[in-house]
Amino acid sequence: MFAIPGLALLLIFMLGRPQEFFTRLQAIPFLYLFFALTLFGLAVDYKLRRLRPLRSPQLFWVVVFFLWCLFTLVVRDRAALPSSGLSLLIQIILYLLIAYAVQTFAALEGLLGILLAITIYLSAIGVHQGLSPLGCHIIDWSSDDMMGTYDGRPCQTRRDCEQGDYEPGADYMCERVGVWGTSSIGSGRVRYRGPLNDPNNLALCVCLALPFAFAFFERRRTLWRGLLLSLCLTLIITCTVFTQSRGGQLVFLTVVAAYSIRRFGWRGLALGALVAVPILLWGGRQSEEAESSTETRLACWYEGMSMFKEHPVIGVGQGQFAEHYVQTAHNSYILAAAELGFIGFVLWSIVMYLSLKIPFVMLRRYTHERAGPETAPARSWSMAFIAAMCGLLVGILFLSFCYHQLTWLYIGLSSGLYTAAKRHDDGLTVKFGWRDFAWVVSFDAALIAALFVYTRIKGAP
Repeated sequence: MFAIPGLALLLIFMLGRPQEFFTRLQAIPFLYLFFALTLFGLAVDYKLRRLRPLRSPQLFWVVVFFLWCLFTLVVRDRAALPSSGLSLLIQIILYLLIAYAVQTFAALEGLLGILLAITIYLSAIGVHQGLSPLGCHIIDWSSDDMMGTYDGRPCQTRRDCEQGDYEPGADYMCERVGVWGTSSIGSGRVRYRGPLNDPNNLALCVCLALPFAFAFFERRRTLWRGLLLSLCLTLIITCTVFTQSRGGQLVFLTVVAAYSIRRFGWRGLALGALVAVPILLWGGRQSEEAESSTETRLACWYEGMSMFKEHPVIGVGQGQFAEHYVQTAHNSYILAAAELGFIGFVLWSIVMYLSLKIPFVMLRRYTHERAGPETAPARSWSMAFIAAMCGLLVGILFLSFCYHQLTWLYIGLSSGLYTAAKRHDDGLTVKFGWRDFAWVVSFDAALIAALFVYTRIKGAP
């Protein structure tokens, strides 16, 4: 399929960010070029009838969600409409490209193979960074990622950087020295660049791809794929430990538990627990910094629920949380409710619900109704997506990922899974009926009530 190379390059530049350290590449708008290349490939594929106009289950709700976001901006802050609306539109286009370019399991496996390769690369960068010595970095306050510039001097504390041959008036941090000009943050927490410059984001990204390594091995149990699975487990576990992300711990445990229980039954919990031991023993933070981070997050949650209380229907406007508080919500569910009101929160939840329902419906169908060797790929990838989506839904409980490209990447991949199966099975349908709607609304109402009570019990910051 001609659209897949453009999508693969898009993923590499979105997550791998080679333009961040090969600065000459910044003169060329590669992301837009790869968007255009993918669109051209789609047009060729449809012209040659290699693709069919299959509608993904999320499409209608994604469109309604996008229109609702624009409506909240028109009501609350029209000046922010061009920037916020365009930013969200880019993520939705990403979903659409993946949803309609992936219509065979070969194409899906190729794209997931690229994603897994990127994950190995990111994990290796994190592991190398976590094992590197500390060095003095000059902070550039004008940069978005606060990466800093390594000046070649070793250190043990920040004060070491302010002695000897230092630059007067400069602000320093003592962090681990990574490749491609990367550095750790917050006393050694590893991270990457771009949208993954936060340790929690990096941990979420690498853990979500783990089920695909399991699926590749399940599809063909060869020595090389077994070694690939072992490599992925080793790098992802070590990288997650080095991020010191408590949210990353939970995502890893969720992914392993979901995959182990469904694949091996409740006995799989023993295997999952064994794999999770290094994360439980050495991951996360127990310092005063961790306590401060928890207090900051609770303060953001409290403010977010206060915004929802004041604007329960429309919210404060898509992307406008930071205009009402000094930080973001650090919780996607609270962010959606605060910015979009209850209606927008329900619309966003429906999109996430359908993205999880797709692999559940497929796994049930191809395990019971149409079980057989020919449906083995659908079973393997459905199970992998269940584990990945469960991990995503847990991970975004601690991150503001409503409009993040990683969230919409997985929404698109879930749609791609559906269209790949639909191409070979016209009888496959994933419906969203009144019962589903009532369940989502009830869950959202209960979640909002629980978060509101929880933040009030914890008290105002």
